[in-house]
Amino acid sequence: MNTLTAWLHLLHTPGIGAKTFRHLIQQFGSAENILATRRTELNDCRINQQSIDAILHPDPELIQADLNWLEQAENHHIITLLDRHYPPRLQQLADAPAILFVRGDPDYLIQPQLAMVGSRTPTASGLQTARDFARHLSHAGITITSGLASGIDGASHEGALEGIGGTIALVAHGLDLVYPAKHQQLAHNISRAGALVAEVPIGTEPARGLFPRRNRIISGLSIGTLVVEAARKSGSLITANQALEQNKEVFAIPGSIHNPMARGCHQLIRQGAKLVETASDILEELSPHLQITSSQVHQNTDSDKKNPTDFTQTLDPDHQKLLKCLAYEPTSIDELVNLSHYNAAEIASMLLIMELEGLIISQDGLYSRAASNNDSAGHY
Repeated sequence: MNTLTAWLHLLHTPGIGAKTFRHLIQQFGSAENILATRRTELNDCRINQQSIDAILHPDPELIQADLNWLEQAENHHIITLLDRHYPPRLQQLADAPAILFVRGDPDYLIQPQLAMVGSRTPTASGLQTARDFARHLSHAGITITSGLASGIDGASHEGALEGIGGTIALVAHGLDLVYPAKHQQLAHNISRAGALVAEVPIGTEPARGLFPRRNRIISGLSIGTLVVEAARKSGSLITANQALEQNKEVFAIPGSIHNPMARGCHQLIRQGAKLVETASDILEELSPHLQITSSQVHQNTDSDKKNPTDFTQTLDPDHQKLLKCLAYEPTSIDELVNLSHYNAAEIASMLLIMELEGLIISQDGLYSRAASNNDSAGHY
């Protein structure tokens, strides 16, 4: 039995979690040694008899799907805890995954990473913020790590793919699946400029309990964690709290007091997370870990700034007046009627023009200003 086969057999053994797996490896030295161990010695390890029976009589059919997947493509990889390609930061966790399934380039796993997480149902402004932060941080050479979920996760991956740092997606299911299904193309793009990663075997379906477990890997791989938008009971706060437990930096972007998607970020800030308004805030904080200077931080982020035509200067006075009534929080047409004294039809026409010019963004019938390079939030 070769080394990888032995590791996979243990991964499929019931009752052997990440901590127990690591303890067994430390005690017996290798996966092959564990499978060759006598029952009496395994009894001393305080594992149940079902687990011991599975170790002593491994079923080759259980690991066949994993091996078949590995052979399907050159960018399919299976990395064990003792493999030289295993990411050192993740290896430091007491419950580090024994095995990582990787679709893409495993070298991204050892790059400097920032986790970006947030709501699955963010505001349009939150989505834009996530994309912009991820893009600028990626251009500065940081790999963005997230969970491929709808909302902030997906936007973070998309923004990162526009930079040079690439992106890593941690998933809570086997890598033969893509969940949510709408992210098929995004997953494909990530596999070409980053990596999709799972700790569970091929064929594992998404399950509620797997997502919190996945989150510890997101924070464990990263130097720090940035929360973009999150409600008070958001799963993103699990990732942030795990990062704190791992002595990692936690960053949070504040929002309007009227936005329920900002309350989780405000809670983190009260608990000691660093309030950030620009990507430069994050780069300056992480520069000791990244071995870059303050001047390089500004050089990297400034070099990515675009200089689009300032459409606000070409708008007629009516459009400019309406634009001044818009904030960065979502606003309804009814509110704009009260603020601007234009009627709804006039406002709808002007909003359409400004949205086409990229000055505003809309979501679910609400409108807000789009961040620009002239805004403080635009100094990413």
